[in-house]
Amino acid sequence: MKAVAAVKGNIMITDIDLGVLPDGHVRIRTEYSAISPGTEITYIKRASEQQGLLGYSAVGVIEQIGDNVTGLQLGQRVACYGAPYVRHAEWLTVPANLTAVVPDHVRPEDAAFAGLGAIAIHALRTADLRFGESTVIVGLGILGQMIAQIASAAGFLVAGIDLNASRVELLKQQGSGHAFVDQEQLEDRLGHLTGGHGADSVILCASGPGEVLINRSLKWIRDKGKIVIVGDLSTEFSRGLMFGKEAEVLISRAGGPGRYDVQYELENRDYPIGYVRWTEGRNIGEYVRLLAEKRIKVEPLISDIFSLERAEDAYRNYEQPGNVMGTLLKYEK
Repeated sequence: MKAVAAVKGNIMITDIDLGVLPDGHVRIRTEYSAISPGTEITYIKRASEQQGLLGYSAVGVIEQIGDNVTGLQLGQRVACYGAPYVRHAEWLTVPANLTAVVPDHVRPEDAAFAGLGAIAIHALRTADLRFGESTVIVGLGILGQMIAQIASAAGFLVAGIDLNASRVELLKQQGSGHAFVDQEQLEDRLGHLTGGHGADSVILCASGPGEVLINRSLKWIRDKGKIVIVGDLSTEFSRGLMFGKEAEVLISRAGGPGRYDVQYELENRDYPIGYVRWTEGRNIGEYVRLLAEKRIKVEPLISDIFSLERAEDAYRNYEQPGNVMGTLLKYEK
């Protein structure tokens, strides 16, 4: 079967073996897979001479079910998340834990972003916000936009900032929060929005050197507030600013508990809900529920859809400054 790979900074279509279907897994015929620009473009830039497969978020139809799988049926559409099981590939072999059934009225194009949706949800869980509390989202690419929409749906007060005016305008159009193009604008309004206390959390979806941005964020939060790092930021910051507010600086790791745990993923052993309420699999399901109940809108965030054969064009499209948001690869039946 065909899949998308990176070799020394180049994108190529390669043939890979489908392999056997292990216990606890399902075989999925891919309909759409979503590009995660931050993670994947960084990977492409760092790619060695050894071929590396790309992608981790997709939607498709179950065509085969392995032993010891419960709750899933042949012919069901499912969203799925998590490399190395989910890739930009025609067929996927995915642990049942990493899937969520997609209702018929939900667009498969939107469901394909389930991986990013789970990451967005886990970032908000890491911030540990309560109803009525506030968050500032820095970086309004597709992940930041999703976090803003989900936070707004949960009743949090949301402010977003991005230097790209078109991204700021997009957030305003979705009605998901207050949006600003520069830090001074944000700071002028933040005191009023939070009653003078500062934000309960700042969620950083940016990448690159983090010292200046984290230090600025420490000034935006209230006493004992939280900074949550989602993007690929370096983690240098002022101890004095952190100490002054007894702030927490946290890393949000991927889509939630279970990620990178071989027993949970490969062996498909779920965590008991009484001990781990929100696993990565349950976060995928919550993303699909938000779509099904029309609490979030992903369609306005989708800029382009390319065929699998045009995967290179899809990635090169991100070289255009600032206007590309979400990108899908489409697979023929």
